[in-house]
Amino acid sequence: MLRHQIAVLHRQNNRPALADEDRALLGAVAAALSRPQRAGWLVTPETLLRWHRQRIARHWTQPCRTPGRPCTSVELRRLIIEMATSNPTWGYRRITGELIGLGHRVGASTVWRILKHHHIDPAPQRTSVSWTQFLRSQAAVACDLVTVDTALLRRYYLLFFIDITNREVLYGAITTNPTGAWTTQPARNLFLRHNERLADARALVGDRASQYIDTFDKILLSRVKVLKTPARTPVANTFAQRWIGTLRREVLDRTVIWNQHQLQRLVTDYIDHYNAFRENRLPEESSATLRPGTLGFRSSA
Repeated sequence: MLRHQIAVLHRQNNRPALADEDRALLGAVAAALSRPQRAGWLVTPETLLRWHRQRIARHWTQPCRTPGRPCTSVELRRLIIEMATSNPTWGYRRITGELIGLGHRVGASTVWRILKHHHIDPAPQRTSVSWTQFLRSQAAVACDLVTVDTALLRRYYLLFFIDITNREVLYGAITTNPTGAWTTQPARNLFLRHNERLADARALVGDRASQYIDTFDKILLSRVKVLKTPARTPVANTFAQRWIGTLRREVLDRTVIWNQHQLQRLVTDYIDHYNAFRENRLPEESSATLRPGTLGFRSSA
């Protein structure tokens, strides 16, 4: 009966899992029994000898530490990032030397890897000023023209201004014939209508379009410095180009324009919505909600 029960267990599990305690007990019992008495065991004598060799090897194996360098502590990482951001002219070796002076032995490659992981540029690039940072430091205002085609294939030109510091858009004018004389009048009205908003503005960014004549520049030079972008380089006027894309995606591409009156009403309503109610431009202290309408502003479709 015992042999039959063992056979049934073998059919359920051909290789039973043995723990170290089981191996020790079987080895001790095997030492007290003769070979004929060990017939029919779960393990063979060769297996018992192999367990014995493994046990001796584990007993005399010396503990060893994990290969590789130890991980850098969180406090040391924060210290490296703080040194790099507070001292833009310090390179990797300079930061390493300062850390050694504070009692932290860190290699320059470790400092480089930590700064690269946090997207902090090396010292030469860290000290240089980008075009976007320069425009924000100058409290610049960007201007550009937007072309809009109506359902009757008539093209209108929209002139707008955008404050780079707070992304506030200012409406200029709309026409079908953008001449130099036409752009001059919105330049006059810019500081007459929005004098308080643009009190801190020190520069105006625009491209080299033929509509911006000398009179346009002279009117602006009385208040701000005029910065011309390179020829055929729209990326230099990224703030204005990004708002043009937003205007097209949220309004122009979703509406059929019929005439100038409809276009002007749509644009002015959207500018009011963009400046005061658009979700990604809500001030932290304001809890304003969107006005009724399918797009968050009054629709004229």
